[in-house]
Amino acid sequence: MDLATVVGLISAFALVIWGILLGGPLLLFWDLPSVYIVVGGTFGATMINYPVKDLFGMVLVVKNVFFHRISSPSETIKVLVDLARTTRKSGILSLEPFIKSVDDNFFAQGIRMIVDGAEVDSIKSVLEREMDYTSARHKLGAEIFTTMGMYAPALGMIGTLIGLVQMLQRLEDPSKIGPGMAVALLTTFYGAVFAYLLFLPIAGKLKTRSKQEMLVKALIMEGILSVASGENPRVMEEKLKVFLSPKQRK
Repeated sequence: MDLATVVGLISAFALVIWGILLGGPLLLFWDLPSVYIVVGGTFGATMINYPVKDLFGMVLVVKNVFFHRISSPSETIKVLVDLARTTRKSGILSLEPFIKSVDDNFFAQGIRMIVDGAEVDSIKSVLEREMDYTSARHKLGAEIFTTMGMYAPALGMIGTLIGLVQMLQRLEDPSKIGPGMAVALLTTFYGAVFAYLLFLPIAGKLKTRSKQEMLVKALIMEGILSVASGENPRVMEEKLKVFLSPKQRK
């Protein structure tokens, strides 16, 4: 589990709630019509913008935000160098047992193609295409949450207008002004909270995760191509270290 994501969400909402409690009871900031307008309107507008199958895929996307683990580049380099040494010592077919032991499907696919005797250009073409499709899926997930982060404040403004209209129509009855004012103010509040404390941070996390994963996949592809070419393990290791920061290289 990604502790940064969990701690960030909890602390953000906890501090907002704490700030509310310092000024009065929490129920002052609860208004069901405002929730309907912001939450229902945001999800409805998002459904208009994207196919249903993409929206259902958001469940897996959110799961990746909290539970997805990206392989360490330095550890990946060690595995690739070991594969290169094994190949030079025992031949290509000796890599076959590694296929089942590798958790990363992308990595396993590259090893399988080496064992099957695929040409280096063919391996590169397949792995690059796989990276492109993976990047496109990641981009779509982040884009959906960015869209929701854009719609939520807009629905908050629509709710504000609804509340103002309701309030102005009931000026002759002071007892009915309060509910209209609550809708007017709280919809804007809800829209900002959902957008800037939930949807946009999740979109940002997905973009960061995608960049990290693409870096590891590029590293794996470079290593797989080096193994397939029969490159010297030491030369290969030095070449792969360019994917590491100076601190990690040490």
